[in-house]
Amino acid sequence: MFERDPKVADDMPWSDRITPYDEQHHVTYMRVLDAKRDGAAWRDGAAWQEVARVVLHCDPVAEPQRTHPRWESHLRRAQWMTVIGYRRIPAGDCDNLQ
Repeated sequence: MFERDPKVADDMPWSDRITPYDEQHHVTYMRVLDAKRDGAAWRDGAAWQEVARVVLHCDPVAEPQRTHPRWESHLRRAQWMTVIGYRRIPAGDCDNLQ
């Protein structure tokens, strides 16, 4: 079972392996990647700000210094998962997953 809208960390854990945070946030990552892909189609190019508000639960107007790094770190991790991370799932190369 997965959570559609899990709590999002400001400082997400980074590892060369899949983490429990990754497992919990795979839907978050997909939503961030979709927004990045569809960004040009969003009004005034505001895709990342809207996703930060809706998906990452952070207000880009009230907390710009907190919001943009949160967006960038989740996008970077989502991209890592699509290029490298997913290949590690069948091998069980994960950090303490349950």
